[in-house]
Amino acid sequence: MVVKKELEEALRTHPCYNEEAHHTFARMHLPVAPRCNIQCNYCNRKFDCSNESRPGVTSEVLTPEQSIVKIRAVLEKVPNLKVIGIAGPGDPLANKETFRTLELVKKEFPDLTLCVSTNGLALPDEVNRLYDLGVRFLTVTMNACDPQIGEKIYDMVIWKGIKHTGKDGAEILMKKQLEGIKLAADLGMLVKVNVVMVPGVNDKHIPELVKKVKSLGAYIINILPLIPVEGTNFSNMRAPTSEERKTLMDECSIDAKMMRHCKQCRADAIGLLDNDRSGEFLHFGNCKSGCGPASEPLSININNGTNTAVASNDGNMVDSGFGNATKFRIYSTDKDGPKYLRTVEINTATEVSGNAHRDHIGSVIRALGDCNTIVVKEIGHLPSKILESEKKKIVVFDGMITDALYEASKSD
Repeated sequence: MVVKKELEEALRTHPCYNEEAHHTFARMHLPVAPRCNIQCNYCNRKFDCSNESRPGVTSEVLTPEQSIVKIRAVLEKVPNLKVIGIAGPGDPLANKETFRTLELVKKEFPDLTLCVSTNGLALPDEVNRLYDLGVRFLTVTMNACDPQIGEKIYDMVIWKGIKHTGKDGAEILMKKQLEGIKLAADLGMLVKVNVVMVPGVNDKHIPELVKKVKSLGAYIINILPLIPVEGTNFSNMRAPTSEERKTLMDECSIDAKMMRHCKQCRADAIGLLDNDRSGEFLHFGNCKSGCGPASEPLSININNGTNTAVASNDGNMVDSGFGNATKFRIYSTDKDGPKYLRTVEINTATEVSGNAHRDHIGSVIRALGDCNTIVVKEIGHLPSKILESEKKKIVVFDGMITDALYEASKSD
């Protein structure tokens, strides 16, 4: 593949795309994108986490403005910083903050190379916008080009506000990924395709996938080993051995250039690939310490100054209707963004009907007394009518809590 002349210098100093650069030049990931539009079976995005080093993990979520302040601070101590990347902890293209951040970085730091990592679902719709903002390096994580394999890897895909699962969800995602990769390559972007190698699921299929994305213009391929993570559907799967991964990369190198020096960086990584310094630059956002799931203390700009109750058993998804919810997760939503407060347990052991049904609804409302917004997967006519009479706002949402809180904020 011929690299445009204006990209030659940026490629020379990009530590991910150029193996010779990764001992010399630093990169910085800006964790401004907490929301995601898909759920992979291997992914557990963690926010406010300092003791894990893998994609989807960050010690804090920043606003675009906080990111600029942090870049200034990092440049003072890391003068060899060359690349600014946005890689999560969710999907950058599912977050408006990504584009605002790119605008600000391009304006204040025009000499820094801009890089974005995405699952590709929204890429066809946003690729021209990324290009206009100065992004020339793009990573797309794509794990299959066969929907029958993809449905084993992706738990769900949210497309145009609708949740898709199984083969249907995988087909939608793959179509958008392939379309987006070609569009980006045709624009002149250097596209890196990340592939998570899952033994027994997609490992035998990866050579076919590599050939496909290479034919669409991918510049380099990065085959990553699965990291089994607690709390995911793949927590009990095994990671590939180093020898298995090397053998696969050697096979695929016949068709495409391989990245062999990846460190599977955090969403807030700073420094050289093999010397992360993110711990030196904490507390530019709202979080101070600890380790918790991304669905709780997020930095989304909601300004209604009220509490929101979300019907969720697992703390990640809006997974219950009002009447059958056993847990409501309570979040404050002030000018500093959502913050997880507590969990309210609901007794549903007794089947209720008639007056008992109305009494049960009343008891739930009293338990959620300080919450002006109630987010549920579904709700019946009677509880909806009673909640409206109590001046409570109802948001019906099927998806992740992070996205639900964002949707609730937009409807204010």
